[in-house]
Amino acid sequence: MSPKFDTCFFERYASISLRELLGPRFAHLQNHDRPDLQDAEQGIGIEVTRAIAENRLTAELLVNDVAADTVFDINTDDLQSIRRYGYAYGLHGGGYVGAHEYDYWALALPLRRILASKVRKVADGFYGTYREFGLYVFSREPLTVQEAELTMQFVLELQREAPVGYSALYINQVQQLYHCDLQAQHLHSIPISAEQCRWFYQQALA
Repeated sequence: MSPKFDTCFFERYASISLRELLGPRFAHLQNHDRPDLQDAEQGIGIEVTRAIAENRLTAELLVNDVAADTVFDINTDDLQSIRRYGYAYGLHGGGYVGAHEYDYWALALPLRRILASKVRKVADGFYGTYREFGLYVFSREPLTVQEAELTMQFVLELQREAPVGYSALYINQVQQLYHCDLQAQHLHSIPISAEQCRWFYQQALA
């Protein structure tokens, strides 16, 4: 990947989208490490991650999405290969709820694994001490509201007895941001227009 599309690109994109979609409370986030976005004055720490297969093509496809444009020239064989292996981002093929929750999570292994890893790290004190921790996840696969709620419940169960946990989960699906308030156990879906996507992308590059 080109250096401009490294992990810091996604961290900048996350910071910009939080500020623009959720307001001035996130206006002073700084890009650091452990966690990725920090506001020391307000005591906010936000970790940014991607629920994707760890290879160059899937990362480039995600950049295409967040730019709301065709940034890379991906050939047909590559796309067919990605489809054949189910993208491995999160869901493949749509909504499994209720009695089919097991099927949903079996298909969402990369998302499930990254959530479990990040919950374990915040509980172990890996991200330091903040009054409020957030987890921002980029995911290419379309999640329904019901599936986003399942994701929220999964995180709540993971950190149910943890000494420290996340108070907010943000799931960026390119066309919308799911803001999961883990303390109130409430989910809010915020639409993101193609124009906003392109602007976030341009600002993250700048």
